Amino acid sequence: MSLHPKIIDLTLDRMTRLLDELGNPEKSIPPVIHIAGTNGKGSTQAMIRAGLEASGEICHAYTSPHLARFHERIVLSGKIIDENILAEYLSKCEEVNGNTSITYFEITTCAALLAFSQIEADYTLLEVGLGGRLDATNVIDQPAITVITPISIDHQQYLGDTLAEIAAEKAGILKRNCFAVIGPQEDVALDVIEARAIEVGATCKIYGQDWHVWEENGRLIFQDENGLLDLPMPKLIGAHQVQNAGIALATLRCLDKPNTSFEGAMLNPTWPARMQKLRQGPLVTLAPNAEIWLDGGHNKAAGHALSEALSRLPKRNLHLIVGMLNTKDVQGYMEPLTERASSLYGVSIPGEAATMTAEETVNTAKKLGFTANISSDFVAAVKNIEAVDPTARILICGSLYLAGKVLQENS
Repeated sequence: MSLHPKIIDLTLDRMTRLLDELGNPEKSIPPVIHIAGTNGKGSTQAMIRAGLEASGEICHAYTSPHLARFHERIVLSGKIIDENILAEYLSKCEEVNGNTSITYFEITTCAALLAFSQIEADYTLLEVGLGGRLDATNVIDQPAITVITPISIDHQQYLGDTLAEIAAEKAGILKRNCFAVIGPQEDVALDVIEARAIEVGATCKIYGQDWHVWEENGRLIFQDENGLLDLPMPKLIGAHQVQNAGIALATLRCLDKPNTSFEGAMLNPTWPARMQKLRQGPLVTLAPNAEIWLDGGHNKAAGHALSEALSRLPKRNLHLIVGMLNTKDVQGYMEPLTERASSLYGVSIPGEAATMTAEETVNTAKKLGFTANISSDFVAAVKNIEAVDPTARILICGSLYLAGKVLQENS
């Protein structure tokens, strides 16, 4: 962190310099599936990976941010990277980089690419960290396929104030002569993506044009030029996960994977803090007759998706425990949840300088009509809810950083 004053500084110059000095490991990694978008990147990647593994493929994977441990970001041949291996590749990158300016995300991405180049696998799944065009992962000249999940307004301070500007950054991952799977988009974002695809010569497979996905009689139906798939509903809950499943299936179809991969993509993915039900641990022990759920979504679109997912659960009193960063649209996130919850507890995110204070969160919630209370932390909030409503449904939400703290506390 001492090597560069900014945590986020979007440019590729430092990446390409260090990768050159490392011998360009990014040119020697297994075929890359590169994933950008605002919402659903992680869930979509988890489904693609589950589908590939169901057909016998071995995958590397790179995601961010982590929840409980940094190691979660790097999966080597299907397993979270070992401590000693991580230390080895980080040390190599540090040695080669010296004292030259580089960000935390950039040098750790270089370490991941170096590890991927040294260990065999069939595919490399790369999730964009922020944006796309200037993201540290966008150093792959010829990915096997690029994927863009739904785009919405987020990270305006880095990507632009309009949806068109943000879409232009995301579309920066499109490459010449490469297939691109495009998930559901607003028209203004899709226009930008299609224009970029024409400019670079990428071939797009677009939701609503080249492929379709919908829910019917408790099943997921996917259709493209190759025919119709009738599959179990995704293991991950919500209408937005049906969309993400469609993106994953379209990707697997482009890769010409067998039928076993499609069902595996629906039934086998694991993706923490995306409507995750906590089933054991200290928090569950505090409220043994309650349900405790965890979700890391943090923007307006995520709020709508979360509200819809909650509507699918059996009826039960819902209490929210919310902690968010002050860089987010807090009101836009909370508003769709007003019709689901009977109360809200505001908390600060421990150890995060950019956290909203509990008081700020509660003030916003009250303006929206919530019965809202300040809590010292999420553990205290769980205790308070259990005391007044022992069989409640409790949802801890608003930030992946908060979700990480919860998973650490509940381990």
